[in-house]
Amino acid sequence: MSKIRLAILGTGGMAAQHAERFLKNSDVLIVALGDVSTEVMERFKVETGLDALEPAPEMFTDAATMFAQAELDAVIIVTPHTLHFDHAMLAADAGLHVFMEKPMVTSSEQAHALAERFRDLKKVFIVGYNTPCTPEFQFLRQTIRDQSLGKLELISGYLSQDWMNLTEGTWRQQPELSGGGQAYDSGAHLLNSLCWSVESDIAEVFTFLDNRGTPVDVNSSINLRFTNGVMASVVVSGNCATDGADLHFMFERGRIDIDGWEGQWLKVWDGEARVENPAIFGMSQTPNDNFIDAILGRAEPRTSIQNGIVQSELMDAIYESAKTGLPAKPR
Repeated sequence: MSKIRLAILGTGGMAAQHAERFLKNSDVLIVALGDVSTEVMERFKVETGLDALEPAPEMFTDAATMFAQAELDAVIIVTPHTLHFDHAMLAADAGLHVFMEKPMVTSSEQAHALAERFRDLKKVFIVGYNTPCTPEFQFLRQTIRDQSLGKLELISGYLSQDWMNLTEGTWRQQPELSGGGQAYDSGAHLLNSLCWSVESDIAEVFTFLDNRGTPVDVNSSINLRFTNGVMASVVVSGNCATDGADLHFMFERGRIDIDGWEGQWLKVWDGEARVENPAIFGMSQTPNDNFIDAILGRAEPRTSIQNGIVQSELMDAIYESAKTGLPAKPR
């Protein structure tokens, strides 16, 4: 197959990192950029080195026009959260493979509608979560599946970040564009790491939120029970000067501690004994490379629309519980 002709829709925030990754992939040709600001796109081209490509990517200030006029195979969508659904539906109309920045969408209704739209398209659709593409999380998931440490019973976790200060004055603190606060933004990584590993629907959620004087949630304390009986307690901090993100999985006969943000490390205990050099398998890659490999038939997608559905249902329940002060069941 010839090179994958890719568009980048949204040229702020994480888009530069995605461009850098795709530029390193010899199977990718970045041919189009989309953003509401030509000035932002011009600056983006210079900062990422895309201006040195021959030809340089075309620029579009309207997503529908870009999908109609550019010759594309795939698109990465890096726009504000509440725009994801409309942009993904446009990409579906254009018959494109889709890499969606997290969160996939900002309501479970949108998530199910997106799944229905892409059901028969035979196109790759992944969500840009880091941890499913690591051998550490593949090891964790397999341990849960085969019960080699007994049944998984409990999970605790945290994410801390100076998010409130870093995002002040940006669209991430505007609910009409973000769909929510830190729990929906950086928290999406930790919560997906949790849900991707457990592989179960969620039965019930109880949440406390604190906006810290902003229009969106900054700190959250989330308790949830999966339908398979596993219980989890997670806190997400958006007002902490120290970054971190750990998850702790407690089995009947052991425990696994793991990096919940990037999956770069894990520690395994079998009973009281620390397991030295656990049999971790597979290779680590970026979600970007997994996306391209999946399009080319060289790998299975490590994430899918289903992951976006589970997280959307979880987030709906998180906000409902915080609003009512009662446990909420995903719908």
